[in-house]
Amino acid sequence: MAQTLKGADVVIIGLGAAGGIACLPLAEAGLEVVGLEAGTWLTRRDFAPDEIRNNVRDWPQAVQKANHEVPTHRANASAPTTRAASHPMMNGVGGTTLHYWAQSWRLNPWDFKVVSETTRRYGRARIPAESTVEDWPFGYEELEPYYDKVEWETGVSGKAGNLKGELDLRGNVFEGPRQREYPMPPLRGTGFTDLMAAAARGLGWRPFPGPAQINSRTFQDRSPCMYHGYCNRGGCHVDAKNGTNVTTIPRAQKTGRFRVVTRAHVTTIDVDARGRVSGVRYVTDGQEFVQPARVVLLGAYVYENVRLLLLSKSKAFPDGLSNNHGQVGRHYLSHATGASVTALFPFDLNTWYGLPAQGVAVDDWADDNFDHAGLDFIGGGNLWIYSDRRPIQAANMNTFGRAPGWGAQWKAFIRQSADRANTAYLQKTTLPYEANYLDLDPEVRDPLGFPVLRITADYRDNERRIAAFIQDKMEAWYRAAGAIDIVRGPLGTMGPNTHAYGGTRMGDNPETNVVDRWGFSHEVPNLGILGGSVMGTSGAHNPTLTLQALAWRTADHLVRSWKSIAE
Repeated sequence: MAQTLKGADVVIIGLGAAGGIACLPLAEAGLEVVGLEAGTWLTRRDFAPDEIRNNVRDWPQAVQKANHEVPTHRANASAPTTRAASHPMMNGVGGTTLHYWAQSWRLNPWDFKVVSETTRRYGRARIPAESTVEDWPFGYEELEPYYDKVEWETGVSGKAGNLKGELDLRGNVFEGPRQREYPMPPLRGTGFTDLMAAAARGLGWRPFPGPAQINSRTFQDRSPCMYHGYCNRGGCHVDAKNGTNVTTIPRAQKTGRFRVVTRAHVTTIDVDARGRVSGVRYVTDGQEFVQPARVVLLGAYVYENVRLLLLSKSKAFPDGLSNNHGQVGRHYLSHATGASVTALFPFDLNTWYGLPAQGVAVDDWADDNFDHAGLDFIGGGNLWIYSDRRPIQAANMNTFGRAPGWGAQWKAFIRQSADRANTAYLQKTTLPYEANYLDLDPEVRDPLGFPVLRITADYRDNERRIAAFIQDKMEAWYRAAGAIDIVRGPLGTMGPNTHAYGGTRMGDNPETNVVDRWGFSHEVPNLGILGGSVMGTSGAHNPTLTLQALAWRTADHLVRSWKSIAE
């Protein structure tokens, strides 16, 4: 029998990038907040630089729950499903901000107005016919103060390229205007990043150091980065990576009004007779608990946000919570991060260790920063090169057809070339489409007997054309820097992804969106949703800073509108 606990003003489901941000403004405003996290607190001991544990064994200390809930995937409704061996996300206080790359980008102003700006510049016919893309209900300028808030509350290193409209080529001149500089200067460069920046400038492009949620100097009494080389899939043993576990969550706890509950496996969200959420059910060691709350904020990543809503069926919501308009799971997309480019150079690059957020970017071909009039797609890609090499990774390098994959010749090639190859990280625009969606798998279940999520999605011509275009640009950049050989990777699938979006999209129209402009359900006024699931476009950059800014904005709105939402 379920044990009912003392009620709270707000319960937050998931204490990762989004939930771990929202807790601070709520607690500071005097609300009693409970955070439910499926994982545990991890310590510096868990963050040891161990390539086998982190990259080969997939951080086993933090994926026990997630790996039992890996979504299935199929390209379309008539295709068979497949299932990956592990989940791209993880559990733990701080969520994936514990082990993510920590690139900390703002979206381009164009990303908020894809439909209207594309129509204005090229005509409405340039929007792909099957796409369900909509403009966001507000523009970049409304989110800018929250971007700024998160950058300074957590700590982001970088160089402004557009400070109150004044452009600076040392930063990203394509970014929207910001009101002040980054809290810290960029992470240091390397000989390789300097080489690539010079090559980009030689092509007439505008390279710049990317922003990172990592300390480039002492910040908030935490160490600067040691550049030790295990940020690719690992935590920081000196707390220089500014995840919510070392920033906003501890500060919320210090108010005395925020309580963290770990190992809380949330199963459903309850509603009362009025159809309002009344609390959350979770399981710990086989015991079921009910945590009553006046407001519920769901921030458990895209896949689990959608799954929990679909699992939370009731008389008021027979098809799942907040799903009477049939929009939960719709408008799904994920970054087209495949279509890689790997280059071989005739000299050593000295890219051992370092970190993936230590690099140089080119945004000349991102979003709508260039003229698409003669092209057959909209959107673009961010070109990113970085220093990050470890022994096992290097031993698995591409041999460019110059050596077999084993034996004496392979060993000789690796000895000579292990530090002569580099793979770019290319993030590309993806649009939502009618046939891409999330629902519950009819057959596959988790250990508690609940269906896992099913992804039905594939890239379309717009994404494939962007991928080929961006690969061309990246190859030109590498060759300008002296590369002697290039290998291109395929685009890949839209299976489980660390950069997933949609499923509970934000918008003013309840017929096509799950939540309103503030992140609260159109159908359930005291249910807020946090994270990338509310985002309707991806842009060409990492989503973390944007979803954190949105989470702070949602929490701020809740504080200001408490009586109308909670009562």
